[in-house]
Amino acid sequence: MIKMYRHSLYLLLLASLCACQNNNAPAEEETTADPVTPVTVIQPTQETLSDSVSLNATATFLQQSYARANTAGYIQSIHLQPGQAVHAGQLLFTVRTRESRSIGNAVNLLDSSFKFSGVNGVKATTSGYITQLNHQEGDYVQEAEQVAVISDQSSFAFVLNVPFELRNAVTLQKRVSLLLPDSTRLPGVVSAIMPSADSLAQTQKVVIKVAANAALPENLVAQVRIQRTAHPQAITLPRTALLTDETQSEYWIMRMLDSNTAVKVPVQKGLESNGRVEITTPQLSLTDRILVSGNYGLADTAKVQVTKQ
Repeated sequence: MIKMYRHSLYLLLLASLCACQNNNAPAEEETTADPVTPVTVIQPTQETLSDSVSLNATATFLQQSYARANTAGYIQSIHLQPGQAVHAGQLLFTVRTRESRSIGNAVNLLDSSFKFSGVNGVKATTSGYITQLNHQEGDYVQEAEQVAVISDQSSFAFVLNVPFELRNAVTLQKRVSLLLPDSTRLPGVVSAIMPSADSLAQTQKVVIKVAANAALPENLVAQVRIQRTAHPQAITLPRTALLTDETQSEYWIMRMLDSNTAVKVPVQKGLESNGRVEITTPQLSLTDRILVSGNYGLADTAKVQVTKQ
C-alpha cells in the first residue's frame, strides 16, 4: 500500500511539473494586419474653366416713329391695323381737308380738268410694326396730330441691366449668347453701354443687338451668361476628389504615393464648373493618381487597394 501511495505521489508531481513548463512556455505572438481600404482613382485633366453669371435681358424697340396728319381734316381711309408690319414709303392713311369737303365738288363741276380733291396721303418713314393706332376713318384730326405709332424694326434690341461690379466683364462689341424661353440660343453683340446707372439697384443698362431678321416680340425676357473670368489651361479634378474640414477653411486630396499607399496633400482650389474643381496649388501632374472614392476619413499615409482606375 505504501508503494501505491508513493507511485501516486510521483505521478502527481510529474503532472505539476509539466503544467509549470507549459505555463512558462512563450505565448505565440498574435499578428494583426493593417486595414486596407478599397479606393477608386483618377488622373487630373487639363481643360478650360470659366466663371460666369446669368442675367435677364428684355427685348424692346429703342426708337419709335410717329405717323402724324400733315393737314387738318377728316381721315378718309386707313390702310393699317395694330400689329401690322409696314415698310418705309408705304401709304398709311389719307386725310381730306375740311375745305375740300365743302367746295371740292363745286370746283370740279366748274372745271373738270382741275381735278381738285384736297386729299393728302401720309406714308411711313421707317419700317416696323404698328404698336398704336389712335384714330379711325371719319375722325377729324388737327395738323401734326398723332394717328399711329410705328416701332422701328432696326432699333430692336435686348436691354440688359448689369450690376456695376461686373462692368469690366461687359465691353463694347463683346459677343454673347441669349437663351430664349423656348430654349433657342440667339447670338448677340454688345452695341452700347448707357452712361447712367439705376440709383437703387446700381445697375447699368447694356444694349445687345441681335440679327435683324429675328422676328421677336417686345418685352420678351432672355437669359444672358456673362463670363467674368476664364482659365484655358486649368488642372481640374472631380468635386468628389476634394476633401475639406467642417469650416471649409482647409482643402486636401489623397494622392497615391505608390501602388498601395495614399498620402494627404493640402491644396488650394480655383474655379468650379459642372462638377469640376480647379487645383491651383500645388501643381499636379496629369499622371498623378488621385482618390475619388474611399478617400473620406483616410489618415495620412493610409494603406489602400485600388479597385478601379
